[in-house]
Amino acid sequence: MADERQAESVNAAYWRANKALIAVLLVIWALVSFGFAILLARPLYGVHVGNLPMSFWWAQQGSMVVFVLLIFIYAWRMDRLDEKFDVHEEATVRQVKRARRAAEAEKEEGR
Repeated sequence: MADERQAESVNAAYWRANKALIAVLLVIWALVSFGFAILLARPLYGVHVGNLPMSFWWAQQGSMVVFVLLIFIYAWRMDRLDEKFDVHEEATVRQVKRARRAAEAEKEEGR
């Protein structure tokens, strides 16, 4: 019973951390997409990137670049979070192997 409660607590902490990471990354994405491209369009119009106004550049290129960077940041942080809570791929593979060995042992005992 205590192990089950501890597992539930760890699971809840994992998902709380996961949701917090997603929320932070979505806020950054929204600020970049809407903030730079729409809300700050007039102040950024006077600044140029090449021949283009910076507000146009953020709307067309910058927000996509930031979005791709956020994908990589999410994958990197989730790998670290998975390792912290021991739910990374290696742990999952170990659990599957353990379950297979247990099933094979039960099969042999039943014969």
